[in-house]
Amino acid sequence: MNKETAEIINAADTQGWEKIKVDFGDDFLDIEVPADCEILSMPSMPCLVDSASEITYALNQPTGSPTISEIIHSKGKPVEDLTVCITVSDITRPAPYKGENGLLLPLLALIEKTGVERENIIFVIGNGMHRHSTLEERIYMYGQEVVDNYRIVDHDSEDDDSMILAAQTKSGTQVHINKIFYESDVKIITGLVESHFMAGVSGGRKAVCPALVNTKTIQYFHSVQVLEDPKATNLILEGNPCHEEALEVARTVGIDFLVNVTLDKRLCLTGVFAGALEEAHHAAYEAMKKSVMIPVEQPFDIVLTHAGYVGRNHYQAVKAAVNAMPAVKEKGLIVMLANNVDVEPIGSQEYKTFLHLFKMLGPDGFNNVLEHPDWVFTKDQWEPEMWGKPFRKVGLDGLIYCCPQIPEENFDIIPGPNGYDFIDGDAGFASDKQKATAMLQNAIIYAVNHPRFAGRKPSLAFIEEGPYAVPMGRE
Repeated sequence: MNKETAEIINAADTQGWEKIKVDFGDDFLDIEVPADCEILSMPSMPCLVDSASEITYALNQPTGSPTISEIIHSKGKPVEDLTVCITVSDITRPAPYKGENGLLLPLLALIEKTGVERENIIFVIGNGMHRHSTLEERIYMYGQEVVDNYRIVDHDSEDDDSMILAAQTKSGTQVHINKIFYESDVKIITGLVESHFMAGVSGGRKAVCPALVNTKTIQYFHSVQVLEDPKATNLILEGNPCHEEALEVARTVGIDFLVNVTLDKRLCLTGVFAGALEEAHHAAYEAMKKSVMIPVEQPFDIVLTHAGYVGRNHYQAVKAAVNAMPAVKEKGLIVMLANNVDVEPIGSQEYKTFLHLFKMLGPDGFNNVLEHPDWVFTKDQWEPEMWGKPFRKVGLDGLIYCCPQIPEENFDIIPGPNGYDFIDGDAGFASDKQKATAMLQNAIIYAVNHPRFAGRKPSLAFIEEGPYAVPMGRE
């Protein structure tokens, strides 16, 4: 901590501050904030009382679609020869797959009841451009029973041998899709429906594109022209180029059945939606969107948020920063807590390289590189571009990133101030939780007394649900 920062923190008056709880993995940090800090919280949604029964009901009473049994028996070949492929989300999405109250066991029971052989059922993890899964992550996500008894493979967006050219979209994109999925007789997609800072909403068609396509197919979906489109944002579908491209890809590939869920702020199951690709997904979207919107009368000088479950690394944490933008003033401050527990707490090597370039060039300079006619689209270029959105609004010194898992020296490549700027060294902390508490508490004290506010008392808000909430100004 430098001398000026220490003086501001040590001289601060925190009398009358009140405690709040900030999500940190499966735990919370007890943090003090000024008494007039406004809590921005999502409306409550009732959890399903009997999730197992609700899942079974949804699977047997699908929306806009025949039942799984009817689909399987309509394929025109002996059931025992049919192949079934089920796509599942990776560790970055908290979809409730495992156990008696999860999606997979009742889904598998219905499939096998029709006579499909177990060895003909395969799971493909829709990694998109994310890394491969570990065995521990598979057990955590899908359960030991599924891991032990079914074939599970990771999609690899850079392995052209595992792809097949399926079609071409109106935008000219050649669709290279996972060969196992495309060549299966029955294609079932699953996932979680929540707000999405580019595609409007997750789930549905995203289980195909970008989850199961190659890097070249993703090029348009993650291009500068698409991501900078004002309609490529939370909760907008109509006219959203990300949504429209992904939907066209999914339609072209052909989906037999969809299973999507919605969760509440504590990741409790609130809805199960099964059936046709578009009808069932749209039903989930309509059920979800009212629960995530938080009206904001006026933006705040300072916004406190956290990266949530999805923010397992710096790459994923950008969702919380982008979602905080409507709540913060121009040249305000965003203070973010992140629990980057991934085996790669920053992200892939490509992401680290682009992030460092972003730090050196700034958001506009970085985009100029991506838009140059000689630039070749590269994996993970798009997330630093998305970081550019909040940094443009608050400035390169206006987003404070507090994360105890990333070593201090690694912040040399990460833009903006970080939690180590507000603690004295890395020693003396008994746990990541203790270190994170010190980082975040001091960062908040500093932000409230930041020189940019010229001695006036700034307004402060806390987004309780972090990346899952969508603050929106009133029209």
